[in-house]
Amino acid sequence: MLNYNVFDTDLGYWGFAGRDHQVQAVVIGHETEQSAADSLLEKVNRYEFVEAEFDDWYPELRRDLQKFAAGEMCSFEKVDLLLPEKLTHFQRKVLTQTRQLQYGQTITYQDLAERAGHPGAARAVGSVMANNLIPILIPCHRVLGTGRKLGGFSAPQGTLLKRDLLRMEDPALAVLL
Repeated sequence: MLNYNVFDTDLGYWGFAGRDHQVQAVVIGHETEQSAADSLLEKVNRYEFVEAEFDDWYPELRRDLQKFAAGEMCSFEKVDLLLPEKLTHFQRKVLTQTRQLQYGQTITYQDLAERAGHPGAARAVGSVMANNLIPILIPCHRVLGTGRKLGGFSAPQGTLLKRDLLRMEDPALAVLL
């Protein structure tokens, strides 16, 4: 049985799902609670169909995500993640490298490809970021295009939310973005 939680934040409705304190999906930036719940269940069923139950599962994580969305610096490095088994070795390496990015730190798709051991694979990194099931905990919003261009962002508010997250983490980026 999968547990999930959907809640209001300063940046819209967010939610996460998982089991036994292992998170396997996060959604952010939705206009309604129902939209966040629907999107979350779609994400978790992308790789396998599972029965899910709504509750205030993992309230500590919910509180930290709400604080983060309110502009407080939070670290999620100790949150245990459950990545899909079907990910390729390359996808896992990219996600692992992305997870190591600290609050306020950014990197380009190209530099991330190099860190993952695949120089020249910037577009493939972009694809991994676009399909990241666990944004914020794997902070794909911190990955930028060459010249600090925002690139894409698959949350409902798109690059507007990405820009807001980056500016929240590092106000100095407001001038650049």
